[in-house]
Amino acid sequence: MATSKIEWTDKTWNPVTGCTKQSEGCRNCYAEVMACRLKGMHKPKYQNGFALTLHPEDLDEPKKWRAKSMVFVCSMGDLFHKDVPFEFVDKVMQTIAETPQHRYQILTKRAERMAEYFATRKAPANAWLGVTVEEERTKFRMDYLRQIPATVHFLSCEPLLSDLGEMNLEGIEWVIVGGESGVKARPMQEAWVLNIKRQANAAKVPFFFKQWGTWSKDGVKSNKHVNGKLLEGKVCQELPKEKGGKQ
Repeated sequence: MATSKIEWTDKTWNPVTGCTKQSEGCRNCYAEVMACRLKGMHKPKYQNGFALTLHPEDLDEPKKWRAKSMVFVCSMGDLFHKDVPFEFVDKVMQTIAETPQHRYQILTKRAERMAEYFATRKAPANAWLGVTVEEERTKFRMDYLRQIPATVHFLSCEPLLSDLGEMNLEGIEWVIVGGESGVKARPMQEAWVLNIKRQANAAKVPFFFKQWGTWSKDGVKSNKHVNGKLLEGKVCQELPKEKGGKQ
C-alpha cells in the first residue's frame, strides 16, 4: 500500500505490477519509469522491473487498513492484462468484496477483457469500474464499460491527446481529465478539455479536472506544479455519487 498523491484517490494497491503498451496513452508510461527506478533501488517487489508480475502475497493487504479509503487498484499495472489469469482476478475481487468499508477504483485500457470477465461474474458493490479514453480512436472502450453492471462507471481521459468530439455519456457516472507529465509529455489543448466538460455538464456527469501537466493551457512547457489545475480560473474536481446516493 502507498498513500497516493493522485487527487481522486487515497491509496494504491498493486497485487499486479508491470504491463505492456496498449495504445498511444501508454507511450510515456509513468508506471514504467517508476518501476525501473524502484528496480534500481533494489525494491524486492520490482525485481522484475516493468515485466508483468503477480503478487499473491499482497492480496490481503486491504484487510489490514483500519480507515475506510478510496483505493486505486493496480496503479502500476493493468488488472485485465491478458497475462493475468481470471483466477487471480477472482482473488482480487474476493478481497474487494470482503472489505466493503473501502471503495476500489479499477481502471483499464483493456475494456474488452474486463467485459469478458464480468460477463460471467458480478462486480462487487464497492468496485468502481473505469476505462481510459485518451483519444478519439479509444472511445470504443466506453461501449464495453457500459455493458457491465457496476456502482460507478468512470472515464479517465488522461493523458488527453486529442479532441474527443461528441461523446455518448449514457451510463457514465464520472469523467476525469488530465494532461500528460514528464520530459516527453505531449501538450493538451484547452478546447479539448472544455469540450468534454461541456458534454459532462449537459449530461449531469461529475467532471474532475486533475491537472494541466507539463504543458500549460497556453502551450508553454513548464512544471506541472506551476501549471496547476485551474480551468477557466476555477478548480473543477467533482466526485461521483454511487447508485443509491453515496459519495
